[in-house]
Parts: sequence; structure tokens; C-alpha cells
Amino acid sequence: MAAASAKTLPNAQKTYEVSRAELPVSCPMPDMMLWNSHPKVYLPIETTGKAKCPYCGADFVLVD
Repeated sequence: MAAASAKTLPNAQKTYEVSRAELPVSCPMPDMMLWNSHPKVYLPIETTGKAKCPYCGADFVLVD
């Protein structure tokens, strides 16, 4: 149970900043608990620097 508590809650924020080192970007992100979220979806952020999750509406912004 300790390992699960180290993970962050999915969809807790509406905007997430990600770096190029974190590509490819998926929602929920790898450090989030998956059991209470939506299916994992990969987001095409490389071209525009922005992406929106079609499930939860979270915005992802590429920062570098």
C-alpha cells in the first residue's frame, strides 16, 4: 500500500507542464494512480507544444 500512496492522484490538476525528457506524454501520467482514472491515452504534443486529454480535459504544455 505504501507504493500506491507515493503515486499522485490522477486529474488533480487541470494543467500539467511536461518537458521533452518526459515524451511521449500520456494521460494519466506514469506517476499517477491508474485504478481510479480513465484509460491511458497518448497525446500528440510535439508539434504544437500543447495537448488536451479527450477523457478528463486536462491541458498539457511542453516546456523547455
